[in-house]
Amino acid sequence: MVKYLLDIDRLVRMHEDWRMNRCINLIPSENITSERVRRYLASDLGHRYSLRGREVPEFLSSENENFYCGTKYIEEIEKIGEDLAQKIFKCRYAFLQPLSGHIAGMIVLAALARRGDSIMFIDMNDGGYPGYTYVSQYLGLKGETIPFDLERFNIDYDRFEKEVFKIKPKLVILGASSILFPYNLKRVREICDRVDAYIGYDASHVLGLIAGKMFQPDPFKNGVDILFGSTHKTFFGPQGGIILTDNDDIAEKILKNMKLKMLDNPHLNRIAGLVQALWEFLMYGEKYVRQIICNTKALGKYLDEESIPVKYRELGYTESHQILLDIEKIEEKSGLKYSQIARKMEDANIIIDLGGRIGTQEITRIGMREKDMKYIASFFSEIIIKKEDINIVKRKVMDMRKRFRKIYYC
Repeated sequence: MVKYLLDIDRLVRMHEDWRMNRCINLIPSENITSERVRRYLASDLGHRYSLRGREVPEFLSSENENFYCGTKYIEEIEKIGEDLAQKIFKCRYAFLQPLSGHIAGMIVLAALARRGDSIMFIDMNDGGYPGYTYVSQYLGLKGETIPFDLERFNIDYDRFEKEVFKIKPKLVILGASSILFPYNLKRVREICDRVDAYIGYDASHVLGLIAGKMFQPDPFKNGVDILFGSTHKTFFGPQGGIILTDNDDIAEKILKNMKLKMLDNPHLNRIAGLVQALWEFLMYGEKYVRQIICNTKALGKYLDEESIPVKYRELGYTESHQILLDIEKIEEKSGLKYSQIARKMEDANIIIDLGGRIGTQEITRIGMREKDMKYIASFFSEIIIKKEDINIVKRKVMDMRKRFRKIYYC
C-alpha cells in the first residue's frame, strides 16, 4: 500500500515539473493560476459546506439564515466575489457556484427553457461546443443549429434570421469552442426580439477577453441576456463556472434552478480561488488580454512565414486567443496524420490538442511576448516541415522554457 502512496506522489511531482517547467502549452482551453489561487484551493475551505437561505428560500425559515453554521467567513468571501464579478462584467447579478462551464450551461438551459422548447446553438462542425447537442436532448429540448459562414468563420446572419423566424427558439446560445471573431450582437438582438427569444452567450473561451474589454466588450449593453461559461481559459481562475446577468427575472430563474437541482456543495475552496482571480483580473486583466491578442496575431503571422498553413489569413487570422491551423493542408505537406504530428509535438514538449486550435493565453501568463512567437513558430516548422530530430527540438523548447518560470498579471 505504501507503494501506491509513493507512486502518486512521484507522478504528481513529475507531472508538475514537466508541465509547469519544461513544456510550452498551446491548448486554448487551459491556463494556470497564481500561487495565491493555488493556496486557496488547498485551504480548509475545501472541506466545508454552505447553503445560504436566499439560494433555496423554501428550504429555510429565513432568507438570511445559512443551513450550516461556521460559515461567517465563507459568506464574506462569496460576497466579495459577487461584487468583483459585477464590477468587472458590469452587471447586477453574479453566480459563482457552478462547478464547470458545462454545468453553468445546463443551469441556464433549465432556467430559461422548458421541455419541448427549441434552442439554437453553433454546430460542432462549425466550431461549436458539442455538449449542447447532448444537454438539449437530456433536458428534453429541441436543439437546432445556427447557420454559419465558414468563409468568414462567423454567423450567417441572413440565414440565421430566416431560421429564427421558422424555429422560434426560446433561447439562442452564442459562443463556441473554436472562436476567432466577435459576433454582431446588435443584429442578433434585433432578430431575437422579433420572436421574443433570450440571448445566452457561452463565454467559456473568451470570458477573460470580454472581461479585458478586448473582445465583445459590454455584452449586456449590446443585447446579451445572460453570460456564462468556464473560469479557467482566457480567464485565469481555477477550473469552474460562472453565470452573469443584468436581468432581475433571469436572475430569479437561475437562483431557482441551481442549488439542490444542478449542484449542492459549490466547492468553496474553488470559489475562494475564483474570487482571488477576479481581483487579479480587475487589477491586471486589460493588460493581460491585450498581450494575448498581440501574441496570437503574431504567432499566426510567424507560422505563415514558416509555411505552416493557418486559416483566415485574409481576415487577420483572429481577434481572440486562438488561431486555427489548416489540418488538411498540414497533413498534405507533412505526409502525416495530424494526430501523429500532435504526438511528435508532445514528444518535443509542445502541448496541443487534436483539433487544430492553438491558444496563447497560458504562454502569455508566463511572460511571453510577440518576439517569442517567432521561436515557437520555428519549432512547428522544424517538426512538421524540416522533420528535425525531436530530441534536438525538445532541448530548444526546454532551454526557452527556462526563461519563463514566473507567473505574471497577479
